Amino acid sequence: MRAYQGVLLLVAALAVFTFYYLGSGKENFSSTTRRIKENQAAQSTSTEQDVASSSELKLNEGKSKNMDSHSPLDYHVLMMFTNVHRNTGLRDKFLVAVSSLVKYGKLESNEVLSLHFVSDEPSKDIGKALLRDLLQGASFKYKVIFHDVNALTEKLFPIVEAMQKHFSAGTGTYYSDSIFFLSVALHQIMPEEIYRIIQLDLDLMFKTNIRELFEEFDNFMHSSVIGIAQEMQPVYRHTFWQYRRENPNTKVGEPPPDGLPGFNSGVMLLNLEAMRQSKLYNQLLEPNAVRQLAEKYHFKGHLGDQDFFSMIGMEHPELFYVLDCGWNRQLCTWWRDHGYMDIFDEYYRCESQIKILHGNCNTPILKE
Repeated sequence: MRAYQGVLLLVAALAVFTFYYLGSGKENFSSTTRRIKENQAAQSTSTEQDVASSSELKLNEGKSKNMDSHSPLDYHVLMMFTNVHRNTGLRDKFLVAVSSLVKYGKLESNEVLSLHFVSDEPSKDIGKALLRDLLQGASFKYKVIFHDVNALTEKLFPIVEAMQKHFSAGTGTYYSDSIFFLSVALHQIMPEEIYRIIQLDLDLMFKTNIRELFEEFDNFMHSSVIGIAQEMQPVYRHTFWQYRRENPNTKVGEPPPDGLPGFNSGVMLLNLEAMRQSKLYNQLLEPNAVRQLAEKYHFKGHLGDQDFFSMIGMEHPELFYVLDCGWNRQLCTWWRDHGYMDIFDEYYRCESQIKILHGNCNTPILKE
C-alpha cells in the first residue's frame, strides 16, 4: 500500500511540474498563481452585491461567498456614480460609457466582469434601472456591486485628510472631498482578495474590448503599482510654474515624449496587491511625505487623485506604468485657448489607435 501511495504522489508531482513548466506557454507559474488567487475573490460585507447572468440582472441583497478554484475568473471595474439624480448629464455619460463597454466587451466563458459602482441611494436606484437595459445585450457574464459612498468616505477621510488641502479646490480639508481620492487608498479599502481593479471615469466611450485593457497589467514593471496615461494638456506645466522657474532645465511639466507632463486619472489600472506591498507607495501617503513634496514642488492643485499621482510621479516615476495615449484619448482643449496655444499640440497629439475616448471637461463625444 505504501508503495502504491508513493507512486500516486510521484504521478501527482509530475503532473504539477508538467502543468507549470511544460504547459502551453500561455501562463507562467506566477500568472497561474495570480489567476488562482483571483478565482477566490470575494466582496466585503459592507457592499451590496447584485449577481447577474449575461441575459438577466438579478437584484439580490446580501454578502458574497468566497469563490473556489472552479469559479469564474473575475475582472474588476469601478466607476463613481453619485449625484446622478441631480445631474442628468451624468446619466447621459453613464449610458455612453456602459453601452460602449457592452458593445465591444468579450470575455472567455470562464470569465466574469465585476462592475463596481460607488453610489448614493437615489443614484443607485437610477443605476439599477439603467443597467437592466444596458446589460441585456452583453455577450459576457457579469456581476454588479454597489458600494455606499458614505461608508467609503468614512473609511477614506482619515487616510487622505492631510493631502486634501494640497489637491482640492476648496481651502482646508472637506470631509465630502475625500471620495475624490478613492483610488489613492483603494488598496486599503477593497477586500484583500481583490488583487487588481480598473477605475474609470463616467465620461468615456469604449472603441475596443475592455479585456484588452486588463492585459496591460502584464506590462507592468516590477516597481509599478498603477497604470495611467499622461495628461494631454499643459495642465501641469501651468501648475508647476514656480518650480519650473526655479529649475529651468527640469523635465517637470514638459511635453512627451521626453518630458513629465503629469497624469490623467480618467483610466487607471490599480494593482491593489502591489500597492499594498509597496513600502515606498505607502510611505508617500503619510502626511509628512505629502507636505514635503508639495513644498518642494510648490504644488497646489484641485483635481484630487490626479494631482497626487502627478506630483509623486515627478519624484518617483518608477511607481507608474504609462498607458499609451490611445487608452485615454482626452478630448478637452481648454488650455489651448487659455495661454498655451503655441505648445498645445505637443501635449495633445496622439497618433495611436484610439481605444477609449475621454470627454473630459464636458467635451462632447460624437456617437458612432
